[in-house]
Amino acid sequence: MSALSGFVRLYSGRPQHPVGPGGRMALSDHLREVRARLLRSATVLVVAFVVALFFYDQLLDLVLDPYNDARAALPDTIETKAYIASAGGPLLLQLKLCGVAAIVASSPYWLYQIWAFIVPGLHPGEKHWTRLFAGVAGPLFIGGVALGYYVLPKGLEVLIGFTPDGLENLVEFGEYFSFFTRMMLVFGIAMEIPLFVIMLNLAGVLSGQVLGRYRAWIIVGTFVFAAVATPSTDPFSMLMLAVPMLVLFLVAEAVSRLIDRRRGRGAHGTDQWDDDEVSTL
Repeated sequence: MSALSGFVRLYSGRPQHPVGPGGRMALSDHLREVRARLLRSATVLVVAFVVALFFYDQLLDLVLDPYNDARAALPDTIETKAYIASAGGPLLLQLKLCGVAAIVASSPYWLYQIWAFIVPGLHPGEKHWTRLFAGVAGPLFIGGVALGYYVLPKGLEVLIGFTPDGLENLVEFGEYFSFFTRMMLVFGIAMEIPLFVIMLNLAGVLSGQVLGRYRAWIIVGTFVFAAVATPSTDPFSMLMLAVPMLVLFLVAEAVSRLIDRRRGRGAHGTDQWDDDEVSTL
């Protein structure tokens, strides 16, 4: 029984010292809470991994569909085939694919664990805004991943299309899966950048006026980022990443200006002074 109760305490993470005023906790209790949340997240991740093993064939078809669509769109003169390079490759592929699927499927839970650890230390006003962002960040990331999945066949078609006549293009599946994962992550994370800009504005670090002043540089930087970040080299993938990012940046600037206006930051905030002006203090 003592071993079972100790095991339950590891997962509970309850503070063993009285909680101080304002919700302050001892450092040991904070560490205990972190350990408990990590254990819970790891347990859910393992369960999701085991479940993903039963859906391996469906997951494999999901990953292979962009490649098959690209192969179907290629001219008949270009031949391409996917292969696995080593004897242990199929096992490593299955473990890697199910691991990525488990991380994505369990992301709502482990993101909630991070959120639940941070929220008690925030002020009520900050909690209001961060709840809003937590609700927006997930759909934005999923939308970016879906956009990357839609663009991927065209990018593969362009890349494989460079194969010279008389040669067959052999695609090693491990490299293809890494390419696939990078493409999804780049599009998903890129959609979160404008949201991060709004968070900087709420923190008082970046104003809407500054965003408007450097709008031209932001546009150029967005296209440069899209050209460098996309694993494929075709302009179609770059535009499909850059255009939504620019739209979200313009929305972020409009929201930042609205927040500045509501707070009176333009007239009474830090933008009224030059960077080199000497403070009266």
